[in-house]
Order: sequence, then C-alpha cells, then structure tokens
Amino acid sequence: MILTESIKGLENTAAKDFSLPAADGKTYSLANFAKQKVLVVIFMCNHCPYVKAVLPRLNALAKEFEKKGVGFVGINANDSTDYPEDSFEMMKEIDIAFPYLHDESQEVATAYKAVCTPDIFVYDAERKLAYHGRIDDNWKDAAAVKQQDLKNALEKILAGEKIPKENQIPAMGCSIKWK
Repeated sequence: MILTESIKGLENTAAKDFSLPAADGKTYSLANFAKQKVLVVIFMCNHCPYVKAVLPRLNALAKEFEKKGVGFVGINANDSTDYPEDSFEMMKEIDIAFPYLHDESQEVATAYKAVCTPDIFVYDAERKLAYHGRIDDNWKDAAAVKQQDLKNALEKILAGEKIPKENQIPAMGCSIKWK
C-alpha cells in the first residue's frame, strides 16, 4: 500500500464526460446525473483499506444528501490483472448506495487527474469542481471524527457558497493501480 494524497490546483475545472459500465448492469455518463444539483465523483476500489474504512460513511452521506439533490458515483480504475479483488465481477459484491462504475481503460481516472483511492471530486450545478478533498479528519475511526469536511462542503455548495482552497485538505489513500 502506497499512501498518496489527491493533487491540488484543479479548482473550477469542468467535470469530464464518461460512459462506463456499472456493477448494477447499467451504463452511466454525466447525463445520467444532470438532474442533481451537485455531483460527487469518487475514485475508489474494492481492496483499499482506506476505502473499506470510509465506505459506510460515503453510503450514509449518499443516502442523506440524495433527497437534497446530490448524486454520488463511484469509479474503480484499478488494474484488476495485478489486483483481482478490484475486478468488475468483484465490484458487484460491494455493498454500495450509489452507482459503482468500472474504468477498465483508466481513461476517465486520467482525465480527472485522480491519483488515490478514495479521491473525491464534488461538482456544482454547472459541473465545475467546487470541492476536492478528504471525507473527514479520521479515515480510520468513524467514532473519532471531529470534522466532516465532505458533508460541510456539500452543505455549503447547496447553499451557493464557495469552499476556499485552504479548506480543501487533500484526500489520502492507496495509489490508483495503473496498468
């Protein structure tokens, strides 16, 4: 496991379109989320201990914010040849509250400049990057969380507020497993 932080300096960039198969048997693109006021794109995988630790929190946030017009989508870009636990078939075994897409070519992860799992990108109604950072201040222990960065960012974006760069602490996790 190589600890990696999400990269900085992507503020206000546009969401990149994609067309990817999902674990639920459908194919999704940005158009599938057009009705949502905010879109959370999470680069993730099955085997990463960081993702495993925070997935219950991501599921809870997705359920909480769905009624407020926030869409969530997970994208797995890991090389499943070297990491078979991240295969498309294994993705179907994950308990996840939002669409979970497979980026086998890794083109979408490259276009988004994703580097770690989880790497979280939050887009406003115009699909401009409004938040790129961590979920909270304690990935390992949900009971010890004192600052809910992603939740706070979603509330502010929904209220029309900007998230200052200095309030966007990079996400950290395993590096994406590139081919």
